[in-house]
Amino acid sequence: MVAEYAVTTLSSSDVELKSSYPAVMKGKQDIEIRPQISGFITRLCVDEGSVVHKGQILFQIDAVQYEEAVNVARSAVNVAKANVATAGLTAENKRELAKSNVIGSYDLQLAENSLLSAKALLSQANAQFISAKKNLSYTRVTSPSNGVVGSIPFRVGSLVSPTGTTPLTTVSDISDMYAYFSMTERQLLVLTANGDSPKEILKKLPDVELKMIDGNLYGQTGKVETMSGVIDQSTGSVSVRAKFPNKRHMLRSGGTGSVLVPYKLNNCIVVPQNATYEVQDKKFVYIVDSKSIVKSTPVEIFQLDDGKNYVVTSGLKVGDKIVAEGVGTLRDGMQIKEITPEQAAAKKASAEQAAAKAPKK
Repeated sequence: MVAEYAVTTLSSSDVELKSSYPAVMKGKQDIEIRPQISGFITRLCVDEGSVVHKGQILFQIDAVQYEEAVNVARSAVNVAKANVATAGLTAENKRELAKSNVIGSYDLQLAENSLLSAKALLSQANAQFISAKKNLSYTRVTSPSNGVVGSIPFRVGSLVSPTGTTPLTTVSDISDMYAYFSMTERQLLVLTANGDSPKEILKKLPDVELKMIDGNLYGQTGKVETMSGVIDQSTGSVSVRAKFPNKRHMLRSGGTGSVLVPYKLNNCIVVPQNATYEVQDKKFVYIVDSKSIVKSTPVEIFQLDDGKNYVVTSGLKVGDKIVAEGVGTLRDGMQIKEITPEQAAAKKASAEQAAAKAPKK
């Protein structure tokens, strides 16, 4: 009995392939928040995952010692001002005495030098006062940008310092998200087949899509913005970055997904991947002649595919008939009974229904 096989007649069509690349999401700006002074945390003003704005207080560090430092520095400024005023009066008095030749130039110069020294000490006191006020302001750790707060490893009572290795938290600006992925040298050559420069390639690339970790497509398309100009010799790939808008904050820094890059081809012959088999890294299909006899034929395929179909670049022509599935049981010269893919699908579904209704032993 001649076996039935689904056979399809080839035609040309325009196709859009979508290559999938694993990607890691990062915020437009991920800023590590670190203290600029040492002290104990007295208050947490935000929680993990909070949306914050620029200048918002995130942490409060014990300010007592820094308030006292400001008071001491302020007092030192007042003392320095008084010393400048006293030295100024002394210098003015010495000038008058020198005009009357009551004192010599030596005594006058000493008075002038004392005034200059007092002014220098005042400048130093002012600088220390400004430094003390800055340190006091650092007790309120604020957000440098709008964003979302990451994990907070420190709690109230924890001692923190500028030399600590662990940041207080991270604020991620996720109004826009960057998807970082890698493209192999072979895939890159497909895009550069026309000899375009990287800048021209980026301009011509269509919008890309993002498939999230749950398998759903992200609601907005993105744009490839950058492509590294050097191939990593250890991986044989280039680093690519695509930007996606994220106004609703659905995407989070550190998340993963897949970037889908479309590639359009015109007047192509497309065959199902199930219709091919591989021998020594070469792809083959079975062509069906007018007597329903199959013949193994090598084909060349386009470098990109969608996981279901191949675009054939040589070996087949429009009008050829090929076996669409079950090629693993065929041999050259076999005669088959041709049926359409739709008939094959209907028979398969019928057989499955019959199997489901059959009584179990």
